[in-house]
Amino acid sequence: MRYETIAELRKTANVLRHNVLQMIGTGMTGHLGGSNSAAEIVACLYFYKMKIDRDNPGDKNRDRFLLSKGHAALIQYAALGELGFFPKSEFRSLKSLDAMLQGHPDMTKTPGVEANTGSLGQGLSIACGMALGLRLDKSASRVYVVLGDGELAEGQVWEAAMAAAHYGLDNLVAILDKNGIQATGRVEERFDTGSMAEKWRAFGFHVIEVDGHDVEQLCVALDAAESVRGKPAIIIARTVKGKGVSFAEDTAAYHNRMLTEEEYGAALAEIAGGCGCD
Repeated sequence: MRYETIAELRKTANVLRHNVLQMIGTGMTGHLGGSNSAAEIVACLYFYKMKIDRDNPGDKNRDRFLLSKGHAALIQYAALGELGFFPKSEFRSLKSLDAMLQGHPDMTKTPGVEANTGSLGQGLSIACGMALGLRLDKSASRVYVVLGDGELAEGQVWEAAMAAAHYGLDNLVAILDKNGIQATGRVEERFDTGSMAEKWRAFGFHVIEVDGHDVEQLCVALDAAESVRGKPAIIIARTVKGKGVSFAEDTAAYHNRMLTEEEYGAALAEIAGGCGCD
């Protein structure tokens, strides 16, 4: 892989974080923590791996992306806006009445959103249905779904995992944003789901483990997942909650929080250093 590609993706991830901060601003709560932890994952999917067309979001040959951890919708909006699916001016109206961008993904409002998500645990089930449909259509398109590790306490995730393996959905790739923290504290203290790699292998998935903030590892893993045959794949990405904003990193406090003017300014300055953003 070209160094230029890696450098561009690193920068893009920070541009997405900068977009997230602009959406949150001050005076409104926003899911900073889980959006920032997924920045490299989303950057590699949208700007490296997936086949998508901003001018034709409904193209039948497109790859599908589902954000099962829908509360982190800001990072998906950041990518869609950067790609030109809608004007970036929409960022300023986040969560306003009738705005295009709401607190969770809404396929009826936002171009490029494939399903309404955020009621945790449902994304993998939807992804299975999409993958089965694409198989019936003899389509080469693929389905990517990002889950949160706190979300894995939902039983529906594991029902979907069994179904994906049973039907051999090798056109389905799950990515686990394993930042270790949910809304109220550490996952292992709230609902310990144990060893992720062992568990997903037991459920019939091909497992790849990476540093979720290393874009080269992520791209290699996405390429490797595409070559898997006869079973679904999952990329377990070890990440840091709130990555890129030092005072928000690895803490539940900024899972969904209103930023003060001082915090907002400090966060913008810190992120701008990694992307050259104004």
